[in-house]
Amino acid sequence: MAPEASSMTDRLLPIIIDTDVAIDDWVAILFLLGHPQVDVRAITVTATGEAHAKPGVRTVQGLLALTGRGSTAVAVGRSTPLRGQQAFPLALRWAMDVRLFLRLPRPLQPAVRQSAAALLTSQITASPQPVIIVALGPLTNLAEALLAQPALAGRIARVIIMGGVWRVPGNIETLSPKSDNPHAEWNIFCDPYAADVVLRCGAPITLVPLDATDQVPLTDDLVQRLAAGPATPASQFTLRAIRRIRPLLRGQAFYLWDPLAAAVAVHPEIVTCEQHLVAVMQEPGRELGRVLEDGAGGVVDIAVQVDRPAFERVFVASLTSEWRTDR
Repeated sequence: MAPEASSMTDRLLPIIIDTDVAIDDWVAILFLLGHPQVDVRAITVTATGEAHAKPGVRTVQGLLALTGRGSTAVAVGRSTPLRGQQAFPLALRWAMDVRLFLRLPRPLQPAVRQSAAALLTSQITASPQPVIIVALGPLTNLAEALLAQPALAGRIARVIIMGGVWRVPGNIETLSPKSDNPHAEWNIFCDPYAADVVLRCGAPITLVPLDATDQVPLTDDLVQRLAAGPATPASQFTLRAIRRIRPLLRGQAFYLWDPLAAAVAVHPEIVTCEQHLVAVMQEPGRELGRVLEDGAGGVVDIAVQVDRPAFERVFVASLTSEWRTDR
């Protein structure tokens, strides 16, 4: 690598994406791949979330091929939580597995043979500068890596987690109407033990809960702004996904959950945070997966307020590669 290229890479934010490859993950991944300040070092698939292992890997590889980033390492983790048996509804998982029947280019190379935890470990250890982990699904992969090597936490610049709730209701009932759990959010609920491990690991952590993501709905105006911008593979695929999902929502709001977390990783100034000591409820029952204050818990910055116009500017700019809109 030429010295100029090496210097340029050193100025980029080294990011590893850990994703359960849901529709909002697709957009978050494209956001980070298109951001000029980001170097996506690897993508790990957490198969305890929405997409199953093999389909999730195929979708990630397709997104990388779409954006000309096919050489980025991809690995998949275990298919069961570290503890418990919680899982997203099968119908939703099937819809993500088939990618709502949207087409992507063929993968440019196979996934690596390492497990997700092993790839996280090797990438964090080998990086000359601490890496940022953007965690967009259940925290199974990262917890597994940290349990095996707790010292990894010291090599992590920050973990940005889309998950949990703080002062607003949870979302378990939105997908499981018979549930009596009003306190949890799906990413934390699917593997609460893993979430607790990560929140207590000692690395700097920003939690982007439903309190924050509820402030960034996908609006007609935002869709129109995205459509009016320069057409890129990322923006066009995002628009196709939006058009495909909207009729299935039956009037329910769709929020930019994971894209907000991805944006916070690069633009932390778009959210206002409160710092708390927190833990995750692991006892079975109606509070399973609840994030709560705990004097013996981990130190976590919790995003509670979003600068929505600033978020929308960087969201459109990254997907359209039109960064003058953010100046």
